[in-house]
Amino acid sequence: MGNKIQDKNVLPEEQANALLATLRSRFEKNMNRHEGLDFSKIQSRFEEYPEKLWSLNEMEETGGEPDVIGYDKQLDKYIFCDCSPESPKGRRSVCYDPEALASRKEHKPRHSAIGMASEMGIALLTEEQYHALQRLGEFDTKTSSWIVAPQDVRKLGGGLFGDRRYGRVFIYHNGAESYYAARGFRGILEV
Repeated sequence: MGNKIQDKNVLPEEQANALLATLRSRFEKNMNRHEGLDFSKIQSRFEEYPEKLWSLNEMEETGGEPDVIGYDKQLDKYIFCDCSPESPKGRRSVCYDPEALASRKEHKPRHSAIGMASEMGIALLTEEQYHALQRLGEFDTKTSSWIVAPQDVRKLGGGLFGDRRYGRVFIYHNGAESYYAARGFRGILEV
């Protein structure tokens, strides 16, 4: 894999190859998430966008188990999402966004979901994307995940999160400054 960009957001070739092997294996084991898609076409995208592979590695390293969940024909992009059964372990105990983190006077969490996602080069799922993911399997049955909050909710100090309980998907609200050991966030990445 040729590195067209030489910066910190490009994986060394050996690490890139190991990650691609992991992604291919997960892709092949979960064909219900991406029927009709060909991994070799997806893999070729990383030649052009090596920084996307770096972001997927960040998702993998924090416990997200990223996998392809779709293809946007209009944008000609493959959509990767965290498909770990529970909210990724390496991204839990975070508040909603940097503003919420800054507003906490005591017992600050180590990071915020929006801030961490930005550093990783990914985005939080919208409510619609969270529901679409839940149609592919059962996720967050013991944990919960922050999702994008509408501006009007955020302006009033709130954030949104989702989970699956009692065979249903629920979307709830909480103060954006809140954080819990069982709440993290799932990321989405277009390649």
